[in-house]
Amino acid sequence: MSGVVQIQWYATGFRGDQLEAELTRISAVAPQYGATGYTVYRGRDDRYKFLQVLEFDEHVDFDRYWQGPELVDFRTYCQGWFQVPVAYSWHDLVTAGTRPRPNGAPASASVAAAE
Repeated sequence: MSGVVQIQWYATGFRGDQLEAELTRISAVAPQYGATGYTVYRGRDDRYKFLQVLEFDEHVDFDRYWQGPELVDFRTYCQGWFQVPVAYSWHDLVTAGTRPRPNGAPASASVAAAE
């Protein structure tokens, strides 16, 4: 069953920008493991708080991503950049939808590309 994994990350002091860059990089690896989509959110009120959201058809694909060499290297290289423990939660996808952007750009357009 299709599902969404949510992983909450909390950066340590003065590491928010570095963690953002690494979460962006490592999230882009997820499709190699079967992810159908990914997003990373950064809190506006608390700039150290991040939410990584990954969409997978099968839980086993997420497990392969989470235990894969790229994520192991990420957690090793970035150790000390985020608070531990890091826990993820799997949610079954019940419904989803998007609204087209006013400028006609697809709803999945990158924020950076739209700016």
